[in-house]
Amino acid sequence: MLENAQLVEVKPGTSYRKLIRQLEENKWISDAKWARFTHKVSPQLINIKAGTYWVEPNQTLADVLTQLKTGKEHQFSITFVEGSRFSEWQQQLEQAPYLEHELEGMSEKEIANKLGIERTKLEGLFLAETYHYTAGMSDFDILERSHKALTTLLDAEWKTKSANLPLKSSYEALILASIIEKETAIDSERERVSSVFVNRLKRGMRLQTDPTVIYGMGDKYDGNIRKKDLRTPTAYNTYTINGLPPTPIAMAGPASIKAALHPETSRYLYFVADGTGGHKFTKSLVEHNKAVRAYLRTLRN
Repeated sequence: MLENAQLVEVKPGTSYRKLIRQLEENKWISDAKWARFTHKVSPQLINIKAGTYWVEPNQTLADVLTQLKTGKEHQFSITFVEGSRFSEWQQQLEQAPYLEHELEGMSEKEIANKLGIERTKLEGLFLAETYHYTAGMSDFDILERSHKALTTLLDAEWKTKSANLPLKSSYEALILASIIEKETAIDSERERVSSVFVNRLKRGMRLQTDPTVIYGMGDKYDGNIRKKDLRTPTAYNTYTINGLPPTPIAMAGPASIKAALHPETSRYLYFVADGTGGHKFTKSLVEHNKAVRAYLRTLRN
């Protein structure tokens, strides 16, 4: 039996005898003498497949060999959080264990070309989820799978979208979904937040959403938004531009994509934090200002 749980890497061309020697040298088995005769007792177990396998202490050598024969490799996982940016994904992929790095040194435009994406900016074009992979797969494989997952979900939701949405394309839906993702982490609020932005777009009102300001500030953002930041024009500052920003501002998860295309029916035009983690939604500027004052009192107390 193995003495410690380990990742066992079996390289292509590894023979049964070489494997046993590898296990013995690494002290992954306590006594390899009898193991050398396994091929005579159970010859079906020696047809091992290359790969990376996770082996537990309670497994017998026969269990391990069966695992190596079936090629059931260890599944690594990488989780991309909703609301994260493509730059953060790149860092995660660089640090992921046992992942080949095909995209290292490539620009965003070059990565887009390799993925067959006809855009120069990749923000929002992947689905924030958990992805599993085996050793030897590449960062390109992960991104390709994530983009396909996003496309499949987006196409399905676009076909069943609510009527009379002020969105010209599924890409605009992604932009809205990314804003929803950054505005609330509460599932029950997503469709209501979506309704606020949809209502404002229909009325020709500016979205005036802080996450777009932060995104447009880039490296200048230090954790605080000042009044001058709200007045400083950027391509993403929805206090100074009309309509949606030019691209998504983050990677959206399935819930926010669905909310963007299936907003709640409401007359809300404003919302502000309520001091408890949620938001207060209002229909007029007078009501909104009252909610803002209540929120500020909560902060002071």
